[in-house]
Amino acid sequence: MANGGPVEHGFPHLETVRAAVTALYRRLSYDTVRTFSASVPPADVAFCDTDDLYLGTQRVAHELVRHYRLPDARMIVSFREMTHAAHVELTAGPEYFIELNDRFRTHRRDIGAALAHEVMHVYLHRLDLSFPGVRDNEILTDTATTYLGAGWLLLDAYREDGASSQKLGYLTPEEFGYVLAKRALLFGEDPSVWFTSAQAYTAYVKGLARARLDGRQPPLTAAGWAGRRRYARDRRHAQDPHGASAVAEDGPYAFTPRENGGLRVSFPFPTCPQRIRCPLYPSAAADDRERGAPGGS
Repeated sequence: MANGGPVEHGFPHLETVRAAVTALYRRLSYDTVRTFSASVPPADVAFCDTDDLYLGTQRVAHELVRHYRLPDARMIVSFREMTHAAHVELTAGPEYFIELNDRFRTHRRDIGAALAHEVMHVYLHRLDLSFPGVRDNEILTDTATTYLGAGWLLLDAYREDGASSQKLGYLTPEEFGYVLAKRALLFGEDPSVWFTSAQAYTAYVKGLARARLDGRQPPLTAAGWAGRRRYARDRRHAQDPHGASAVAEDGPYAFTPRENGGLRVSFPFPTCPQRIRCPLYPSAAADDRERGAPGGS
């Protein structure tokens, strides 16, 4: 939790974020992810200053348990002084003990954001899905929270001005915006209408631009003229037995040999973003067919 300190910006964790989205699809399946098409509504996690602190906190926790479909899980929430925003004790259940930073006694509008992250820890624990290392595992948790419909709360908790700052989670504001935008593009949502923080909206717009760029990388059909020309050139080089491909290993696509001869092109699918492999057509006239096969999704 950044509380008055500097807030990191940009996309420094983007590869881990993408790996987290891929891991969700592999563990849950596409159909299960689709069951989270509705995000947590603001009214369900709203917290007024006049609400009883403990009753209100338990109500919000219950709504998040319901959203994540953990009907046999019970969250027992308390408050204490700590460095981090919150902590959950992961056990066999069905009771899980969550501790929130004392700061939330007076910043109650952000209790839902803190609980969304901690309840997701329980969800991933039950899925037996984790990444090695604390940092990467927390990025997985932030990404899963956002992609499955509750992470807009974490982004909305981001506020920054010349005198103070607050940000919850391990992702940067722009990375939260990126994951939220990937979700919005998949389900046709507009989460920007839920933001109460102007800084959160700005971060979402930047994340949305980066997410849209994923769908405009060659060999996808939405790639621009320059991208298509570059792809056609690299493909010709890859198919030339006397030439050397100039494609970088960490580029948007790569060429690999097929077992029965010829080549495949591999690239990250915009939704998952798991890398998929398609055979190269032998004719240069088939450029549009080759790019169009995966490009419409």
